[in-house]
Amino acid sequence: MDRIEQEVERQVAEIAGRADRIIPEDELRAKLRVAVAQGRPLRVKYGIDPTTPDVHIGHLVPCRVIRAFQDSGHTAVIIIGDYTARIGDPSGRNAERPPLSEADVARNMEHYAEQLFRVVDPDRAEVHRQSAWFGSMGLDQTLRLAARFSVAQMMAHETFRARLDSGNRLSIHELLYPALQAYDSVQIGADVEIGGSDQLFNCLCGRDLQRSHGVDAQVVVTVPLMRGTDGRKMSKSFGNHIPVDLPAPDVVGRTMSMPDNQIEELIALTTDWSAERRADTIARLRAEDASPRDLKLDIARSVATQLHGADAAAAAIDEFERVVSRGERPSEVARYTVRAATAGVDPGPGPSIVDLLIECRLASSRSDARRLVEQRGVRVDGTVVESIDERVTLECDHPRLLQAGRRRFVEVVRSA
Repeated sequence: MDRIEQEVERQVAEIAGRADRIIPEDELRAKLRVAVAQGRPLRVKYGIDPTTPDVHIGHLVPCRVIRAFQDSGHTAVIIIGDYTARIGDPSGRNAERPPLSEADVARNMEHYAEQLFRVVDPDRAEVHRQSAWFGSMGLDQTLRLAARFSVAQMMAHETFRARLDSGNRLSIHELLYPALQAYDSVQIGADVEIGGSDQLFNCLCGRDLQRSHGVDAQVVVTVPLMRGTDGRKMSKSFGNHIPVDLPAPDVVGRTMSMPDNQIEELIALTTDWSAERRADTIARLRAEDASPRDLKLDIARSVATQLHGADAAAAAIDEFERVVSRGERPSEVARYTVRAATAGVDPGPGPSIVDLLIECRLASSRSDARRLVEQRGVRVDGTVVESIDERVTLECDHPRLLQAGRRRFVEVVRSA
């Protein structure tokens, strides 16, 4: 095998180690062969819709494939979907998304690129907004784009078919979503498009549209969808996500709260480890030769390092070990001041533990507060609260340490 073929196989192996599909793999090899021989970097597209202000670590899964391409000399082309975000990707949804205004989208996408750059190398990346081409597209051009696709072709989309079969509403503007995403590939000259597994149909539409425009079709690389802390697809709407901008201690805490049965997925999708280390760690896990807790701690360190740097990650790991493993006080604790009218005056009874948990935002409701107490998950100055009827005497100058669960602490004082 000559030098070019060795390099092509190395790059394919690195990409395949993060992907679940490469369509078609022989075309990827052909594109890489030309790129290596001629020194011409491939243009690797990734699109993201700013439907919320936050990027979460599930969005970074395709970015790791992009980074693998970049590390081999290729160019990332990031598309900020400021037009498609107003429609909302219908893939996997049984109802229309609520519409977003132009102002909503502008606000959401303000910091999108810099969040993606926690993994993507900004020096080898281009960032484009769809409005650069859709903003000036007239009705005649829109109709010509729509004419490139048939209704039968769109009905091959599993989501569209399921909507019709169930009698749920399917709007015409939703049918245009795959065509708009496909047009992005034509505009930026994509050689490869990266997306989640739920984006396969849309990415394949990009191949079709490029061919109909007489240009080389992109290769499609899809990655698995990441599950959140509750085992469902990671999503802000489910509250099971880990935002990219979350402070390092919270990144570590949420990663450690992931179910043990997702450890293999976390190793494969979230770490920046080499393929050899990922494979070795998964083998140790399957052989029960490693503690799930220790493995999750290693994963948490990798994720926090990617998002916040090695020093912040190390400090966050130390904090987790101190607070959760050894039950010590956190290095930083928020302080709440409770109104004198409800705090009690020594030797008065003070507020009930239920009211105090709610006021300090350690419980979302009275039932939530009662559940925490009944599960022996509440402590005051290190002592377990045994009854929901317990009252806590507060003073102005001597804070009481209130703890809910293993990692949530606040200091509480009475107002003067």
